Formats: sequence, structure tokens, C-alpha cells
Amino acid sequence: MTARSADASSSDRSSLGHAHRLVVKFGTRVVTHDGVELAAGRVHALVEELARLRRGGAEVVLVSSGAVGMGMRVLGLRERPRSLGLRQACAAVGQGHLMALYTQAFAQLGVQCAQVLLTQEDLGDRDRALCVRTTLMRLLELGTLPILNENDSVSVRELVEVQVADGASAPEVAFGDNDGLSALVARALDADLLLLLTDVDGLYTANPAIDPGAQRIREQVGVEPADLARTTGTSAGGTGGMTSKLAAARVVTEVGVPAVIASGATPQVISRVLAGEDLGTVLWPASPRPARRRSLAQGARAGALVVNDGAIAALLQRKASLLPIGVLRVEGEFDRGELVEIRDRSGRVFGRGLVNYGAAACRALAGQHSDRIDAILGYRGYDAVVTRDNLVLTEGTPRDP
Repeated sequence: MTARSADASSSDRSSLGHAHRLVVKFGTRVVTHDGVELAAGRVHALVEELARLRRGGAEVVLVSSGAVGMGMRVLGLRERPRSLGLRQACAAVGQGHLMALYTQAFAQLGVQCAQVLLTQEDLGDRDRALCVRTTLMRLLELGTLPILNENDSVSVRELVEVQVADGASAPEVAFGDNDGLSALVARALDADLLLLLTDVDGLYTANPAIDPGAQRIREQVGVEPADLARTTGTSAGGTGGMTSKLAAARVVTEVGVPAVIASGATPQVISRVLAGEDLGTVLWPASPRPARRRSLAQGARAGALVVNDGAIAALLQRKASLLPIGVLRVEGEFDRGELVEIRDRSGRVFGRGLVNYGAAACRALAGQHSDRIDAILGYRGYDAVVTRDNLVLTEGTPRDP
């Protein structure tokens, strides 16, 4: 098999070092030696690399497997359980131990982390996807390092058609492993890079365990069905494998985000990949990532929020979120998570954003202080009607950040 070549601009590995927001996935065989015993030295070395990136200003999200293996070790099980119920029980026991390990290791390096457990419904539903994005964005802004895992103790389905925060559908992808989860999160967060760390040092022309002549593919553009067909099976102790990693890479490369598959056992692998060294396999996107701000500005809107002069000043000058007190009138009908226009009194459109409340709720909240949301609606979702990271000012508006 001959790898599809990348053009000169996209194949410059040094460009990987410009990534500001990274999603990094640790596979089960990275976290453990044999699917059960903790690879403490390796994990701590990788944690040091991530902590160094976080302290340097990068936004890092870690997706970590290993909960089932940790649970097996604690419960004294040597063979991976066949029954779903027992695997879920192991995950329930192991997740706490896994998170305790990360919390202590990162804290010793001056980085606070946060646990986020997800199921397919969390990213398959538009409202939940918006909540996930907003939560992760807040955690990153607070300087924490979110650590994600599939909520294996309650998750049973393996496939999901995903709706990301901008309302677009992602290709169907396996969610029964963390490769798929990492790709969907990278897409939802508009990450600059997805780094999949596993127990092999990249994609090969054939299975290197069977074919001694197999060669590592340094880089290629995108992922084709033929690539997926060549890579079958799962890794020992895990639910993924090269097929799921390529499926994950396809999800992100189709939206313009590069992916790297590399060995977590390689010393300083994260730093060296970002430095442009010839490690692993880089899957380049065929075309540049479409600007999310442009997609918000040009997307079909479902309604409009007419706001007062104070709200306009806050949005333009302080880069604030749109609060209920700034809303004068609601036009049209829309659901939570849909795209709405932001207009001034004269009807001039100066922004668009993904709304946190449906039209009826927005009408009830218009002109009210955020601390009255509970009393008015009977529940409290967000203080803002549109949060800043889900809002874009119209092209040409003064002080558009």
C-alpha cells in the first residue's frame, strides 16, 4: 500500500508545534503494561509532559482509558471479563483509582485537573453537546486540565450519530472506545491537534506482527475506507485498535484537524511530536479547518434576539457574554442550541450565536437579572443567554475579536 502524499504546506511537521488546544488520548496499553498492571513510570512521564504544556499556556484535554484495567487489578481479576456487567463493575471501581492517580500526579506539578465522564447521549443530543462544550471551555479558561473517559459503568451502546455544538452531524463512529470519544471532543472543541497514543509507533503498510516487511507510514492525507479495511482487530486489554484510531482520525481530518498516531512508550513522545520529529504517523486534513466563527456567521439562523445598547457595548468592548438583562425582544421560534441573530434596536445584525435557552424561555427572561432565572423558569441552566465562546460578531463590526 502506498501512502497518499501530503502537499508541501500540510506536510511540515513543525506546524504541529503551533497547536494551542490539544486533545491527547492515552490507550489502555499506555496506561498499563498488560491491560491490568499500572505502567506508573510511563504514566507519570506523560503527565509531566502534559503539565509542562498546560503551564506554558496550552489548552490540553486528556482522554484516558484504563478504568477497567485498574478495576480488574483492584478486584484481583487477571482475565478481562466477558460479561458486560462485570466490565462495568470493574470500570466503576477503577475509575476512582485512575482519577486519584491523575489528580495527585498533576497536583504535584502545579496543575489542577477535572474529571468529566461522558456517554454517547451526551454528544448525541444537541442540548447536551452544547453543555459539554461550554463546560470544557470553562474548565480550560480556569486553567484546569480536563480528564475525560467514557462512562463505562452505564454506557452500553457502541455507535452513535453525533451532533456537535454547531449543529453539524459527524460521521458515525465507535463510541465504545476512547478513540471515538477523543475525536468527537476534538471536533466539538475546535482543537488544533488530536494525538492518539497507543502501543504501536504508527500506521503500517501491513500488520507488523504478521508481515516483517511492513513499513511505518510517516504521513498521509486523510483516511480512506481501504485504510480501515486493512486494520482489523482490537488491542489486547482494550476495546480499540488501529481501526478505531483511523476512524477517529477520519472524524477530525474531515473537519480540517490533523491527527497523530504514535507510541506512548517512546520517551518524551508528546514534546518530540510537537517539535516536528519523525515519530508515528501524521494524518493530515485534505483542506484547512473551516473557521468556526465563519460557520456561525454564515449559518442559517432560527430566530433573533434584539438587545439594548448596554448589551452591545458589553459585547463589543468587554467581549462579554449576552445576559438576559440585555435582551429587549425575541423574534421567531427556536430551540436551545440553535443559531440566532443578535440585533440592535434598529434591526442591524451585529452578531450570531448558539442560544442557551429556547425562544419561550428567552422571552420570559428578557430584561431580567441572571439571579432570577431559577424563579422565572423553575430551573437554572446558564447565567448567559449566549455565552461568549458560542458567539461571533458580524464581519466588519468594530472591535470584532
